[in-house]
Amino acid sequence: MSNFLPFLMCLLAGLSTLIGGLLIYIKGNKNNIIKYSLAFASGVMLSVSLFGLIPESLTMFQSTSKNNIFLSITIFIIIGLIIPLFIDKIIPKKLENNKLYKLGIFTMIAIIMHNLPEGIATYLSAQTNIKLGISITLAIAFHNIPEGISIAIPVYYATKNKKKALGLTFISGMSEPLGALLAFFFLKPIINNTIMGGLFAIIAGIMSYISITELLPAALKYKEKKKTIISFLIGILFMYVNHMLSS
Repeated sequence: MSNFLPFLMCLLAGLSTLIGGLLIYIKGNKNNIIKYSLAFASGVMLSVSLFGLIPESLTMFQSTSKNNIFLSITIFIIIGLIIPLFIDKIIPKKLENNKLYKLGIFTMIAIIMHNLPEGIATYLSAQTNIKLGISITLAIAFHNIPEGISIAIPVYYATKNKKKALGLTFISGMSEPLGALLAFFFLKPIINNTIMGGLFAIIAGIMSYISITELLPAALKYKEKKKTIISFLIGILFMYVNHMLSS
C-alpha cells in the first residue's frame, strides 16, 4: 500500500485538534466556557485512558507474552503518572503566576507525548489494514477535538491571544503526523507490540494525571460545581460511546 494514505490519515486526525481550538471564538460567560470546557476535556482524557489506552496496552502485551502482563502494565502506568512531575519542572517558573497559561502549556506537552505513539500506531495499522486505519483515525479525530479545547481555552483566556492559542493547538496536533514520519523513516523495523504496549500504558498514566490533578481541579475552582461534574461525566460518556461505536 502507498505510504501517502496512512500518512494522510494521521495528518487529518492531527488537524482535528484545531476544531477544538475554534471554541475560543464562542462568545459567552468567560468562567462558564473555561470550567465546562476543561471539565469536558478532563472527562475525555480519563475516558481515553480507561477505555482506550489501557485495553490497547493489554492487547499488545497479550500478543507477545502471557507472563506478568498486569504487573508490566501497572509499572508503565506508574511511570506515566510520574512523568508529569518532571514536565512541571521544565515549565518556566515565570508561568507560576499565570496558572491558566501554565495549564495550557502543561497539557500541550502531555498531548504531544500522547500523539507521537498514537501517530505511529495509526500509520502502522493503516498500512496493514486500511479499514482498521480508517476506524482508528475517526476515533482519534473525535478525541483530538476535546484535546484541542484543553489547550486553546486556557491559553486564550490567559493571554487573550487567539494566534498563540491556535498555534499551540496546531503544534500539538502536528505531533500526530510526526509520529507517522518517525515510523516511516526510523521506527518501522524496530517497533513491536511490546514497545507499543508499554508506550500506551505510559501515556494512559500521563493522561490520567492531567485529567484528575490538573484539568478537573482547574474547572472546579469556579462556581456551580455540580454542573462542572456533569460536564466531566459527559466527557467520559462521549468518549465511551465513541469507543464502542469504533470498536
